[in-house]
Amino acid sequence: MTSTDQTTAKDKSRPIDTADTPSGAGTAGEQVSEAPGEAQSSASEAAAGEGSVDRAAAPEPLGELETLRQQVEEMRDGFLRARAEADNIRKRAQGEVASARKFALESFATELLNVRDSLDLARAVNLEGAAEDLVTRIVEGLDLTLKQFDTVFEKFTIFEVDPQPGDKLDPESHQAMSLEESADIAPNHICRVVQKGYRLHDRLLRPAMVIVAKTPASG
Repeated sequence: MTSTDQTTAKDKSRPIDTADTPSGAGTAGEQVSEAPGEAQSSASEAAAGEGSVDRAAAPEPLGELETLRQQVEEMRDGFLRARAEADNIRKRAQGEVASARKFALESFATELLNVRDSLDLARAVNLEGAAEDLVTRIVEGLDLTLKQFDTVFEKFTIFEVDPQPGDKLDPESHQAMSLEESADIAPNHICRVVQKGYRLHDRLLRPAMVIVAKTPASG
């Protein structure tokens, strides 16, 4: 082995001194190590910027909330006014219904006053007059009163229920008071009328009171 080869081998076996490393290599390493720190700093600044934007935008939701609160208050006031108006309408309607019930017969009662006046005149007849003349005057007064009654009943659509002997018993309009044997009238038919009935429009006010025929007992 030559002396040159020995020198080369010694150089290879000698440890590398980091001080001999070029300065450029160390700077590159520092730049690599510093890069993550700069990224974190940038992220923090961005987050801080976003926070400041959010704080700047915060008054807008508060304004919307105030607007909604005002709208709710207006709706509440409208509801209270509507409820008060409904209560007033209900009270007026109740008053009108009560008044209608109280004075429903006012017109009918007014019409009956003339009939009462006629009856008062009949009672005021001088009984000291001749018997025949007295009876005539009473009959005339009764006829006049009946006509007035008929006029009032017709005006208020009140109709008589006045069956005739021989008519078939109608349970919806007649009320049988008793049974009576009859050879001339068929069973379950009317013998005679004790009291007339009346209808108001189609509603039965009072049924006619009647005596109903039955088959005579075989003797």
